[in-house]
Amino acid sequence: MLHRRLAEPADLMAVFVVDDPERSGVLAACATGTIEQRLGGPGNPDGLTGYVFNVVTEPVYRRRGYSRACLEALLDWYRQRGVGKVDLRASAEGEPLYRSLGFVPTFGPTLRLSLPVASRRN
Repeated sequence: MLHRRLAEPADLMAVFVVDDPERSGVLAACATGTIEQRLGGPGNPDGLTGYVFNVVTEPVYRRRGYSRACLEALLDWYRQRGVGKVDLRASAEGEPLYRSLGFVPTFGPTLRLSLPVASRRN
């Protein structure tokens, strides 16, 4: 799915990476994000919303600023596309990074419903 989404002509998904400094082509850290078009509202009139997921750093490379660099590049990508609102779900380990970049808790509970999915036919 990632390969297909990144190849789409619409520029709605991006991945920013830092390679292992000693082994070319080996991932040290990455941040992935998408842009969704939602209905506009008072806090987001055009409805463009970014969603950050898969901010990951290999354990041996943590505390070197790699995730921060990837996330800052992703946030710049959103800005360049006119996205004014960005959401993410924070792990306890990642929350200090996100807060340092300006992310704040949202108001109200997040609710989720898991629906059974019908079998796909090929």
